Amino acid sequence: MGKTIRQLSEELKLSKQAINQRINSINGFRSKHTYKVKNHLEIDNQGVKMLANFDKQKRQERQTNRQAENDKDKNIDHILLKQLDVKDQQIANLQQALDQQQKLQIATVTENHRLKEHIRKLSGLLEPSSATQQQQSNDKQDQSHIVDEKKKRIHKNKVNKSWWHFW
Repeated sequence: MGKTIRQLSEELKLSKQAINQRINSINGFRSKHTYKVKNHLEIDNQGVKMLANFDKQKRQERQTNRQAENDKDKNIDHILLKQLDVKDQQIANLQQALDQQQKLQIATVTENHRLKEHIRKLSGLLEPSSATQQQQSNDKQDQSHIVDEKKKRIHKNKVNKSWWHFW
């Protein structure tokens, strides 16, 4: 014999509405485990056990769902950690490339300074010879100027012997 909803609600210490909600939440429960006796709806023994264990089943389902979600979360975490490792490696490679580029830049700047200094030294060696050339040209100009001065003095010292001088 089965039990009515009222008997089951008293036994499980639940309201009739709670029993009806449980019955409605289980697919096919009414067609498989309930039958009508006179005006009452009775639930067979297997249905009573199902309703009594309903909380346990729900907890197990929830626990199974939670476990599946936890597994999914762990899997996602694992994937994200792998991606982070890859990104860390990429960042390390980029940092290494940047360091190399900076070292090359410093080496280039140093080499440029060294070459500029070398050019200054070479131009310093050339400057005295060009200065010597300039000095020689200045000396020639000075000598020609001196010669011109002497000619002028000689010309002034010459007596003007022209006939118009006497007038």
